[in-house]
Amino acid sequence: MADIAAPAPETVELRHLRSFVAVADELNFSRAAQRLFLSQPSLSRQIRSLERLIGCELFRRSTQRVELTLAGEALLTRARTLLTDADEAIAATRAVGGELAARMTSIWQPWVEATANVADLGRIRATTEELHGRFSPPAEVAVTATVAGGVPALRLSAPEASDATILFLHGGGYIAGSAFGYRHLVGAIAAAAGMPAIAIDYRLAPEHPYPCAVEDALNAYRWLLDSGLDPGRIAFVCDSSAGGLAMSTLLTLREQGVALPAAAALLCPWVDLAGRTHRPSQDSPITFLPQMAKVLADAYLDGHPIDDPLVDPLRADLTGLPPLLIHAASGDSVFEEAKLLAKRAETFGVPVETSIFPVPTHDFHLFWTFLPEAAAAIDQVGHFLRTTTAGAAGT
Repeated sequence: MADIAAPAPETVELRHLRSFVAVADELNFSRAAQRLFLSQPSLSRQIRSLERLIGCELFRRSTQRVELTLAGEALLTRARTLLTDADEAIAATRAVGGELAARMTSIWQPWVEATANVADLGRIRATTEELHGRFSPPAEVAVTATVAGGVPALRLSAPEASDATILFLHGGGYIAGSAFGYRHLVGAIAAAAGMPAIAIDYRLAPEHPYPCAVEDALNAYRWLLDSGLDPGRIAFVCDSSAGGLAMSTLLTLREQGVALPAAAALLCPWVDLAGRTHRPSQDSPITFLPQMAKVLADAYLDGHPIDDPLVDPLRADLTGLPPLLIHAASGDSVFEEAKLLAKRAETFGVPVETSIFPVPTHDFHLFWTFLPEAAAAIDQVGHFLRTTTAGAAGT
């Protein structure tokens, strides 16, 4: 039977090995310290620490010379290989990360340019559909047209889906987006959750300002209830501006005394229409600009008070709302308001699960086909939806 190598001490760090290789190359502590931009005493401490951790003397030192021991020679080749592999892995990761960021930037760029002139609604809406048209829903997901309480919609379902249902509200700044365009994201979430999803085509601003979109979401939800579905088997999922739409819908349902759904997943929610917390990222060109947000908010509200708690959940009493899953991207300009929404919901006793992903863009879930963080986020959404709707199963 082959010998099984003992695991390396977990406290051995790459800096220890880099110091060891430098001294082995130079066979001189002074020159090795200069090469590593360390003081000689600091380098000596690192070598002693490595020898102590490994339990072997790696160098023989005298006033005239430094020599490798047999143990040092045995470590040297392997240490070089390990450091080379680590450096190549980091370089490859950085290259992929830069490539993915560049890819997302190129996909977003036409939309950013189109929204510079909000008066050209046709171009904005066409560009939004073109952006989504780059992606396809999972092959196993069936897509059929339906009408949800008078609202045009699509039903997306993977094989052997449960009877629990997702009500999906799409983003697009309240002025663009469609159920058809969002098939790829809705389908991925439906497949991850093992649940069918209803994606509605709510009316868009500025032709149909607030509360038209909320009314459509309410009608679609009531339609699900009227079909005999237990509210505990329904969950909202929404992205970007639809995070605010979902919150308005939940607050309105609560005011009307209608049973609330089991949960809501808010993906990079834009909820601060006043822009008080909106901050463009300093680290990425992929931004949802504050000036763009103001134009979109004005189109949606059409003079409705911006401090109305029904359109500003950061001012609202959130008591009694269902569990929330809030996803945020660290490089997103609406990052702060997502955190504030989570904190406010917790203040009112709402169960909240928050996940922050190291991604330099708004609405990163759209890129689930090639962005690892987006794929992981969708898996988490699927788990959250299954867990929160499980309690009403069979009732």
